[in-house]
Amino acid sequence: MRVINVRRIGVAALGGTLAVSLAACGSTNNSSSNSSSAANGGAWASATSATAGGGMDALIAAAKKEGSLNVITLPRNWANYGELMDNFTKKYGIKINDSNPDGSSADEITAIKTLKGQDRAPDVVDVGMPFAYSGTKEGDFAPYQVATWNDIPAAAKDPNGNWFNDYGGVMSIGCDAKRVSVCPTSFKQLDNPMYKGMVALKDDPSQANAALMGVAAVALAKGGTLDNIQPGIDYFGKLKKDGIFKPIKATESTVETGATPILLFWDYLNASYGKDTAAKGVQWKVAVPSDSPVLAGYYAQAINANAPHPAAARLWEEYLFSVEGQNGFLKGGAHPVQQAAMTAAGTIDKTLLAALPVVTGTPVLPNEAQNTTIGNQVSAGWAKALG
Repeated sequence: MRVINVRRIGVAALGGTLAVSLAACGSTNNSSSNSSSAANGGAWASATSATAGGGMDALIAAAKKEGSLNVITLPRNWANYGELMDNFTKKYGIKINDSNPDGSSADEITAIKTLKGQDRAPDVVDVGMPFAYSGTKEGDFAPYQVATWNDIPAAAKDPNGNWFNDYGGVMSIGCDAKRVSVCPTSFKQLDNPMYKGMVALKDDPSQANAALMGVAAVALAKGGTLDNIQPGIDYFGKLKKDGIFKPIKATESTVETGATPILLFWDYLNASYGKDTAAKGVQWKVAVPSDSPVLAGYYAQAINANAPHPAAARLWEEYLFSVEGQNGFLKGGAHPVQQAAMTAAGTIDKTLLAALPVVTGTPVLPNEAQNTTIGNQVSAGWAKALG
């Protein structure tokens, strides 16, 4: 059994290995068709870097003049986003509007398309990799390279700047030991009548990346591969038929109330739920399943090609990829994408880094083709498997 304590992941096992994994599965997408100007246009709507737009001082001034930033689907307890948003506002005086905080990656892409040209459209998104790839191909994003671009591993960013990874972790099982007599530590253990009505994913895997990767992780334990996750889909179909899997949208609230006492989720988010609900009597344990390769995953930042606040959007990215922003993700228990570069430079928070335990095993990370395959297989088979 590999148990993860609150807000912990192993830097040696995960940080270093993920960097190697990223180098082996870089993006090959060279789309640059999404350089259209935003509704509120100006030079910043097409600026591909702060330097190209006139420098950081000019960017800050323009962003302050816009005065607002529209983000979407950023729960405050997700990778420390609450503190990151608060600190950005304190630093620059820019109001952040966070819509649909408990939404999915699919909701973010839908909002870009349906709210195009409106002041309430999202300026930036934070999406799972399948949605980063599809959004790039569909021209939803504006190419941009933050000042620390060279500190982001080549495989963790689109070569044209359409998307760039920000933080990541590994798939885990969260369990309320107060409500579950024996918490599962492997995916195979879930198929047990004692867990009837207890097992959940973050959301519908055809809509949410965290749930999608939960299915992929289970597939690896059931004889599947990242090129064939049908065994995972079939397994959830059986769990649903047996009344074990509960196909509802899991949130911190459902953990607190006991509606989802067993949750397959990213480790840093499961750990966050545990910390935030402890005062309410939840005894949340987090384990990396012992019967599957450690499935890792990163999320990606991207700027809406038609962002209503194009300068604020770019300043937000500069903040997230600054030392303060990256250490902010680390404080949330996630691995910042610039971890290796910051460790070498001595700018990473050593106290936060020292609190991370070791995750045994070599993490595996889906490449672009596998992410696409995983998404397509779930889209084609999930609803059928669940009846």
